[in-house]
Amino acid sequence: MAEPAELPATTAAQRRLRLVKLGAVILVLLVGAGLVARGYDLKGAIEQGLALVRSAGPLVFFLSMALLPAIGAPQMAFTLTAGPLFAAQLGMGVVVLFALLAMLFNMVLSYWMASRVLRPVLEALFRRLGYKIPQVQKGDENGLIVLLRVTPGIPFPVQNYLLGLARASFGRYLLISFLIQGPLNAAFVVFGDALLHGQGKMAFYGISAIVVLLVGTHLLRKHYGKKRA
Repeated sequence: MAEPAELPATTAAQRRLRLVKLGAVILVLLVGAGLVARGYDLKGAIEQGLALVRSAGPLVFFLSMALLPAIGAPQMAFTLTAGPLFAAQLGMGVVVLFALLAMLFNMVLSYWMASRVLRPVLEALFRRLGYKIPQVQKGDENGLIVLLRVTPGIPFPVQNYLLGLARASFGRYLLISFLIQGPLNAAFVVFGDALLHGQGKMAFYGISAIVVLLVGTHLLRKHYGKKRA
């Protein structure tokens, strides 16, 4: 009886988190709209910020993209700005490739930190408290990886750390994660560049690809959710 009683609380917490995120997005949009209405050159400010980051060079940017999400930096901040920053200099294909390589490196780094650095410390702590950190079973690995990757609301770094702590098979973790996250990240890189430069056709293609991929992840979530149930 105790297990069913926990489910509504979890659902309520998830709903509150989504409402907070929605409220934050609405607040940002309202602030942006207010600044534009007052004559503030928002696009100019964005371009100045991008120019400042661009001056550091692509090596620093993509190295930051590979490292910083492992300590909580939002990956979306990199995927949406990579195109506007360096597509003209390197070409869109190269930018997408570097973005995917940075994402792969970050997944490897996060997995290693979770499974090799954090887990032994947490295991010792939990052992003193009389508990044991669960480890994913072989037959459940694919389903767990897919569900974590396609469940909305779980930040990318948290997904990596959870799978590393659970010690999911590294090969499966990397392959399945890349197949799910890779196309979505590439679409966001293209969309971010097209949106900033006012390329309506490319922006439409980018957002269409994102919608299709999100629908696909929703179907995957339903499929694996039913299997686990």
